[in-house]
Amino acid sequence: MADDATSPAEEPAAEHGEDQEGPVRVGEDLGRQIENKREDLFEKFEIRDVFPSDVMAEAEERTTDVQQEIEDEVDEREDLREMATWTIDPVDAQDFDDAISVEERDDEYVVWVHIADVTHYVTPETAMWDEAVSRGNTVYLPGYTIHMLPPMLAETVCSLVPNEDRLAHTVEMHLDKETLSYEDIDIYKSVIQSDERLTYKQAEERLDDPEAPLHDELVLVHSLADRMHENRKEEGSLVLNPSRDRAHTIIEECMLKANKAVTHELMWSRGVEAVYRVHPQPSPDEWDEALREIQELDGVSIPGASWDDPRKAVNATLEQAPERQLGKIQWAVMKVMPRAKYMNDPFGGHHALNFEIYGHFTSPIRRMSDLVNHWIVYQNDVPENLVELCDHASDQQKKAENCEREYKDFLEEVGLDADQVKNRGLEVDETVDGIEY
Repeated sequence: MADDATSPAEEPAAEHGEDQEGPVRVGEDLGRQIENKREDLFEKFEIRDVFPSDVMAEAEERTTDVQQEIEDEVDEREDLREMATWTIDPVDAQDFDDAISVEERDDEYVVWVHIADVTHYVTPETAMWDEAVSRGNTVYLPGYTIHMLPPMLAETVCSLVPNEDRLAHTVEMHLDKETLSYEDIDIYKSVIQSDERLTYKQAEERLDDPEAPLHDELVLVHSLADRMHENRKEEGSLVLNPSRDRAHTIIEECMLKANKAVTHELMWSRGVEAVYRVHPQPSPDEWDEALREIQELDGVSIPGASWDDPRKAVNATLEQAPERQLGKIQWAVMKVMPRAKYMNDPFGGHHALNFEIYGHFTSPIRRMSDLVNHWIVYQNDVPENLVELCDHASDQQKKAENCEREYKDFLEEVGLDADQVKNRGLEVDETVDGIEY
């Protein structure tokens, strides 16, 4: 899930609902107001909530005879079903599109990131593909989701549920033991079987329990992820959320590593265009403005040794600043940050991550950019309208973010806590007069 560090919103979502007490309940009158507001926002931002009948018919057809189709595919793919594999997702996740495996060898570490093979089911000649391209991404509103792909598909054959064979697109990364740099990258179609579906909380508990299943694997992959995280910071990657727990660190770093591996393979080994993620840097004056604003906050001081690199300065300041000031520091940075964009040319790099080349691959269920990149990796076939696809993906992401912001503002205006709604969901109950948490 973690794919971008341009903003806190682009980092993996915090765990939802581990201690849920049931949904937030509202009365019928308020429920109608909320529904009407959603409809107004969908119209304003041209967001479709209902899938066309031909798209749903295709999804239904592709979710029949699932096991037989997978068996028919085994001989054409790498069979990784015996490998220890697991997913880590929020407790309320409905689909699981990425899984991890890890191994330590005498001279290297090997990390496998397995991504649901969506393009086996959703190909350019299908109505589902056209609809996914049109939508651009899944839109996440507090307590309400507008999917890019039909949930019928995303929550079944494209979900890496435990103890079920699934088709995957695997990124196999051989890492140097000293530097964790890539020694070798291999990307291929596979068949996997996840051993367990862990929530973030469960993964944290497994890390502390030597007797728990997957404990050793989790400890190993966390040790690698923690080193990857520290390496990124040392190299100048901006980390706006310094309090990431161990389970989130595993997912964030493994997905970043896999995304980077795929786009390096596309550019340096194949030399092909793809949907790259480009994040321009603020001007020196803009960075100076942000750092001055941060320095003036009560109880905040930017370490003198880090002023030469604004990203390192922000990282160092966030680690030392009082918790009450973290949001203000993040906002000071976000105000001067240009928007990240999807482009067919990666050069310019990703400023916030400090990656020379970067793109998205690990979330084809929820982002058209990843779906297109899966197709390019698989077929080495670059769509003729790639520039148009990149521009459209950027536009749709902006619409989704604006829609979410306006919806959250509306919820606050009518007396609802948007974070509570996001974490717990929303339920209309005719017995409720007003709002019940």
